[in-house]
Amino acid sequence: MQTPAPIDLASFYANPDRSVAVLNYNEHFMTSIFDLVNSDELAKFVQLFLTEQRAKMPADANPATTFNLVSAPEYLTTIKAVLTDRTDAYEQFQPAEILASIEDLYSYYRTYLRVATMTIKHNDVMASEFMTIDQQFNDLVIRLYRTIEEKLQGHANHVYRQVNAGSTACVLLQKVDWPVPAGYEALKNIRFMSRLMLRPPMMLHTKSNKRKGHFTATAVNPIENFTGTNDDWYCYPALIGESLAYIYFHRDYLASGLALANLFQLADRDQIVGKKPDLVLLFGTPGAAGDDQPENGHYFYDAQNQLYVGQVPYNDQTTYFGYMKKMCLTLHNLHMIAEKRLPIHGSMVKITFTNGQTKTVVFFGDSGAGKSESIEALQTVADEQIANIETIFDDMGSFTLADGKLYAQGTETGAFVRLDDLSSEVAFNNMDRGIYMNPEQKNARVIIPANTWPRVVAHHEIDMWVYANNYDDAVGVHRFADQQSAEATFVAGKRKALGTTDEVGMSTTFFANPFGPVQEQAATQPIIDAVFDQLFKDDIYVGEIYTHLGNDKSQEKLNESARELLAELLAL
Repeated sequence: MQTPAPIDLASFYANPDRSVAVLNYNEHFMTSIFDLVNSDELAKFVQLFLTEQRAKMPADANPATTFNLVSAPEYLTTIKAVLTDRTDAYEQFQPAEILASIEDLYSYYRTYLRVATMTIKHNDVMASEFMTIDQQFNDLVIRLYRTIEEKLQGHANHVYRQVNAGSTACVLLQKVDWPVPAGYEALKNIRFMSRLMLRPPMMLHTKSNKRKGHFTATAVNPIENFTGTNDDWYCYPALIGESLAYIYFHRDYLASGLALANLFQLADRDQIVGKKPDLVLLFGTPGAAGDDQPENGHYFYDAQNQLYVGQVPYNDQTTYFGYMKKMCLTLHNLHMIAEKRLPIHGSMVKITFTNGQTKTVVFFGDSGAGKSESIEALQTVADEQIANIETIFDDMGSFTLADGKLYAQGTETGAFVRLDDLSSEVAFNNMDRGIYMNPEQKNARVIIPANTWPRVVAHHEIDMWVYANNYDDAVGVHRFADQQSAEATFVAGKRKALGTTDEVGMSTTFFANPFGPVQEQAATQPIIDAVFDQLFKDDIYVGEIYTHLGNDKSQEKLNESARELLAELLAL
C-alpha cells in the first residue's frame, strides 16, 4: 500500500510516513468536546485512519456492514449520534464494532509523535501557562475517548489509565532577532524553540536505527540549497560545550529535534538575541551536486562569516538520532580544532572517595568501545570507598592547553546510550526522564539528562586517561610506559565494531574520532602531540582499560577491569 499523503492544515499537520503530528494551538485551540468532534482536524485524521484501515480489510468485506469501510463524514456522523444518545446510532452497526474501531483510531493517533506548538511574544502570558494549556487539550482528548467508549460499552470503566492522549510534547516558539549574515536571509523568520515540555518516558520510532558513512566537506555552502519555510522548519538553539549552535530542522525530524533537549543545553533568550552563532546546522535540506556520499551529511566553513555550516539530507536513513547528534558534534569539534583545542571522543567522570580524595578519569574510544559501559561498571562495583561518581561528559569533550596546564571540558548535558549494554537498573532508574529510540530493536537507544551545563563546561583537571580497548582478551588496566606507544595507540583508534554503525569487524579511525579529527587530520595532529607532551611532562596516568565489548561481552570481566582502575586511582 502506498503511504497516504500528509495532512497539512494551518492548525494540524500529520505525516503518516514519519508518524509525526504537529498541533498549532495559535491557529485553533479546541476547548470542548463539541469543538473537537466537529473540527476539520479530526475529520482529516479520521479520513487518514480509514484510508490505512481499508488496506487491512478482507477483499470480500461488505461496505454496508463494515464500519471501517464507511466514509469519514459517515464515521463522524455515527460518533456524534453515539455522543448525543440518538436512537438511530446503532441502526447500521453494532456497538461492539464501533467500539473496536474507536479503540483502533485512538491507538493509531497515539502511535504518532504528537507535538503541540505555541508561538509567543517575549512577554506573552502563554510563556508561563503553556503546560496548563497543553494539559487542557490532553484532558479534552481523553474525555472524548472515554465518553464514547463508556456509551458504547454500556457502563463506566473499572480501571482508568491516564495516558498522554493528546500530545507527547509541547513547545513554545518565538522569533528571535540575530545578526543574519548576507545570504542566510531564508533563516530569518524561522522560529526558535524557547521552552519545551516533554512527557517521558517517550517511546519514539524512526525508520532507521544505524548510522552509515562519514560526514564530509562540501565546496558549496548548504544555505544555497536551503528552501525551508517558517511553517515547516524550527530552530533549536543549543549550547554545545561553549559553542553556540543554531540547529534548524524540518518538522518531520521532530523526534530528533525534541531529543536534543535531553542532550544539549537549550540556550536562553539572552544568549541568542543579537548573537551570531558559531555553528549552523540545516537538517533535512538537499546537498550540493557532486557532494561525496550525497545521502550523508556535509559541512562547510564560511570563512567570511566565521561560521561552520552543516547539512544533512532528508531521507529515511537520517531519521536515526545519531545523525543529528554526530553532525552537531562534528561542527563543534571542527570549531574546537580551529581554536587549537583537542576534541575527545570519550567520557569523563569525577570520583569522590570517602577518604576525601577526588579523582577524574577520561575514557576514550570510538562508538562501541565501552566508554559509557565502563562508567556503568564503576557505578556497579562502587563500594564503601566511593562517596560519589559524577559524569562530566558521556561521549564528547575537549582538552585545552592554557598557561602550561591541561584541562578537560564536556559538550553534552545528557547521554545517548545503547540499551543493549545498560543494566536494567540503570535503564529503569532513568525511565521517568528518558527518550527511548526504537526500544524493541537492535541498537536501541535512550537519551537521558546527565549533568548541568555550567558543570559540564567547567575546567576539569585530568588524573587518568584510558583507551577503551574492546578487542583484547586481557582483564584490568594497563599503563603505557612511554609517550610514543601511548600516542600511537590513541591515534590508531583501533576497535571491534558492534553494529552501531555500518562498520563490521576490526576497524581503525584516526584518533578514534570520525567527527572532526578524521576530516582535519593535519590540523589535529599538532594538537595531539602537544597534549601528549603535557600529559607525560606532568606524569598523568595514560593507559587502557579492557572492556570486552568486542569479544565475549563479559560483564564480570569489565567489572574486574573497573575494580583495578579504582585501585590504580587510589594509588595515584
